Amino acid sequence: MIPVIALVGRPNVGKSTLFNRLTRSRDALVADQPGLTRDRQYGIGRVGQRSYVIVDTGGLSGDKEGVDRLMEQQARLAIEEADHVLFMLDFQHGSTPVDSTIADSLRRTGKPVTAVVNKAERQSEARANADFFSLGLGQPKAISASQGDHVESLINDVLSGFPRSVSDVEENARDDGIRIAVVGRPNVGKSTLVNRICGEERVLAYDMPGTTRDAVPVPFERQGQAYTLIDTAGVRRRSKVSDVVEKFSVIKTLQAIDASNVVLMVLDAQQGIAEQDATLAGHVLESGRAVVVVVNKWDGLDVDTKERFRYEAERRLGFLDFANWHFVSALHGTAVGDLFPSIHRGYNSAMRDLSTPQLTRLLEDMIMEHQPPLVHGRRIKLRYAHQGGRNPPIIVIHGNQVQRVPAHYQRYLAKRFRSLLNLQGTPVRLEFKGSDNPYAGQKNKLNERQIKKRQRLMKHAKSGKRR
Repeated sequence: MIPVIALVGRPNVGKSTLFNRLTRSRDALVADQPGLTRDRQYGIGRVGQRSYVIVDTGGLSGDKEGVDRLMEQQARLAIEEADHVLFMLDFQHGSTPVDSTIADSLRRTGKPVTAVVNKAERQSEARANADFFSLGLGQPKAISASQGDHVESLINDVLSGFPRSVSDVEENARDDGIRIAVVGRPNVGKSTLVNRICGEERVLAYDMPGTTRDAVPVPFERQGQAYTLIDTAGVRRRSKVSDVVEKFSVIKTLQAIDASNVVLMVLDAQQGIAEQDATLAGHVLESGRAVVVVVNKWDGLDVDTKERFRYEAERRLGFLDFANWHFVSALHGTAVGDLFPSIHRGYNSAMRDLSTPQLTRLLEDMIMEHQPPLVHGRRIKLRYAHQGGRNPPIIVIHGNQVQRVPAHYQRYLAKRFRSLLNLQGTPVRLEFKGSDNPYAGQKNKLNERQIKKRQRLMKHAKSGKRR
């Protein structure tokens, strides 16, 4: 089996920096501020002589209250499932009482542990390790995660203790199935929904807005199908996003939308629909991803409140009319299983191959049903269509004066294509390309031929007179 290596330690000792270095990615948030990582973050190691899974965890502060207690639970779960633990230490701060407490706890797990002294650039190994022998975890390894010093030798030493596997695990790990981004405002129940879908406390769920800061990928399998759920940070109004870390979280949420196949847009039925919901839904629509709208906390609402919500949803989110809507309770699991048929319909529709004859035939039927408008007394002519891409489905339409196709007619075409092709849960993107006129310039060519013919005749006439 592929080795699993967990990174643990106090806050701000460089765990996420090492995670990014080993995965050759920027999947984990990094800033000079403790407590950024709060959930388990998984990645495939790209540094070293073989593949492995690396797990980033939240900082262990020793605080048993609130979010810190839940962060410690996530770290403990990572240690339990790990084959080897890298205990991260900070050279600049030296050994602390919290480090000693963590070291005692790690020894009791019986897991192989390597003490890693980070931020030791330009330091001799003896000096870097002198303060950490007292932890009783053997010979510490001095590295610099930010500079990459001795990182590869560290991971190769760890991996040397595991038997080699002939299975191509790394290639299998890249096949992460249907990628589903879970997005919404803070505290609408995204992490609770992810945990309910996975059937375990996979990400930190806490009754406080902004608990999730990273975009956390959660791979799982259901009925033989592989999925990757991406739990994202709540997106708030830009005027309220002042913390630099939260700004990065918003960026990572938008990147998660772009990297997904299907987006679960989570709304809070008790709070109603706010401006942020409409703005975020607009980002999702612009991305072109298939969408499933999940109205959470639906249980316990009275009839009048439900009716008001439906009216407000139709008024403010009418542009998501192509999406399937589900009314659920993530906390109690009500109707959560019904999401999967909609996820599959959206994914299959977004990834479908569409034939050129079929698209052209449908285009002709639409034109017969509703002619394009006149522009300056001339009719817009749409001749044929073909597929230009997937996720979302892109239909390229060729014709004359296509740059003048009005927005309302474009909406008509997109809606009819979606209906006639039975594309459920995904938007359809149209692109227009003008066709070259095959007769353009022909009149000038005819004139040139006539002129040359006349010149030849005149030349022959002059030569006859000289004879």
